[in-house]
Amino acid sequence: MTKARPRKRFGQHFLSDGNIIRKIIANIAPAATDHFVEIGPGQGAITLPLLASGARLDAIEIDRDLARELPGRVQTERCAIHCADALAFDFRTLAAPGEKLRLVGNLPYNISTPLLFHFLQYGSSWRDLHVMLQKEVGERIAADPGNKTYGRLTVALALRCRIEQLFSISPGSFKPPPQVDSVFLRLVPHPVPLADPDILSIADQLVAAAFGMRRKRLSNGLRALATTAEISAAGIDPGLRPEQLPPADWLQLSRSIASRKPGLAKHGSPLPEWP
Repeated sequence: MTKARPRKRFGQHFLSDGNIIRKIIANIAPAATDHFVEIGPGQGAITLPLLASGARLDAIEIDRDLARELPGRVQTERCAIHCADALAFDFRTLAAPGEKLRLVGNLPYNISTPLLFHFLQYGSSWRDLHVMLQKEVGERIAADPGNKTYGRLTVALALRCRIEQLFSISPGSFKPPPQVDSVFLRLVPHPVPLADPDILSIADQLVAAAFGMRRKRLSNGLRALATTAEISAAGIDPGLRPEQLPPADWLQLSRSIASRKPGLAKHGSPLPEWP
C-alpha cells in the first residue's frame, strides 16, 4: 500500500512519535463503550490505538487519498470513514439518542479556532474533546486572567467548556515537522450551560468589542454597547481593562446588560463568528 504524502494545503503534519502517541492514548483513556470522532486521522497513528480499545470510531478526513487508504489500515467494521470537511460536518448525525461522543483531533493550525467553535455548536453531543493545537493558540485558550495571552478566545471558550492543558509536543514528533511547538488539550463542555444562548451572544459581543481595544479601559472599549453607568450597575469597575475580568465577570456583565438592552442578543447565533 502506498502512503499518501502530507499536503500543505490541508496543513498536514503526521504524528510519528510512538512515545507521544502512547501518552495521548493514556490521557484519553479509551474504553470499549466509547464512540469516538477523529478529525484528520491521517495515516492512522491515533486511529489504530483508539480502535484497539474496542471503541467505535467515525473518522472525518478531507483528503480523498487518505480517506481511500484508511479502511485498509484499520480493517474493522467499528470504524466508519467520512471523506468530508469537518468545518461543514453535522456531528449530530453520528450520535445515537442520548449518546455522548468523544472527539480527538490533530487540528490544522490555520483553521483550528473556527474548527473548535464549529465543534462546540454541538456542545450537548460531546463528552469531551482532545485536540492538538499550535502551542501559542493552546496557551491563549488556557490563559489565566491578567496574563498577556488572556483574551477573547480564552473567555469565549471558558464560557462553554472546562479547559485543561495536558502536555507540549515538539516539532520532531511529526512528519514533516511543523515550524512551531504543539500542545495537547482537553476540553469538557459544561454539563449545564453557564447561560442561555442570548446571554452568551451578548457576552461574545462585549468580549469582542473590549478585546478589540484591549489597552483601553472597559468604559472606552464598551462604549458602543454599554455606558459607564451600565457597567457600574453590573458591579464591574469600568476602569478595569478587559484582561482583568475573569469569565464569570463577563457573564455577570452580560446578564446585567441583557436586562437593560434585551434587543442586543443575536437570537439563533449562540457562537461567536471567527475568521
